[in-house]
Amino acid sequence: MKLYITAGSPYARIARIVILEKGLEGRVEIVPAQTRLAESPYYRVNPSGRVPYLVRDDGVGMEGSAVICRYLDHLDGRQVFDLPAGDPGWEARRLGALASSVLDGLAVWGREIVRPENEQSPTIIRHETDRARRMADLWETEIEHPLMRGALNLVQITLACALGLEVRNPQLRWRPQHPKLSAWFDRIAARPSFTATAPPH
Repeated sequence: MKLYITAGSPYARIARIVILEKGLEGRVEIVPAQTRLAESPYYRVNPSGRVPYLVRDDGVGMEGSAVICRYLDHLDGRQVFDLPAGDPGWEARRLGALASSVLDGLAVWGREIVRPENEQSPTIIRHETDRARRMADLWETEIEHPLMRGALNLVQITLACALGLEVRNPQLRWRPQHPKLSAWFDRIAARPSFTATAPPH
């Protein structure tokens, strides 16, 4: 199988972490893709141009970190990232949506600040700055939830990949006033799967 990624994509990083945590390095080849480039050869592999994109052994392609991670988790018949049953499952979905909200907002902000300065939208940047601040405030409380303190799960991975974007956005200052969130992030970021997939500065 081949997983197409870009080194700075937090969405691709989520899938890469699952590969490492599951020990699937020998089954999945990591392939750098050129995105946001006119006539990129990658568009012949995935017409949407997005990453991550998994090409299975049967040649069928799958887009989106959520479906890719679920597929990878089921490859060996030993699922470790499936949602729990009952009320804990709804809690996992609730927290997962909050983590995805952080990630999606920071991704929009990150794409905006790499545009030429005369094409950047101050309105979008201000909106995402404010959203990031509000969400950091929320997560300072939610980070004490048992699902964020137990075995590694996709909610934790998603939130950590979002917060890890601090290395690519000097204006993303989520740590002040959030000591519990900062301490949690530092612990999870020290895992080998996270250090191996850390985004470039």
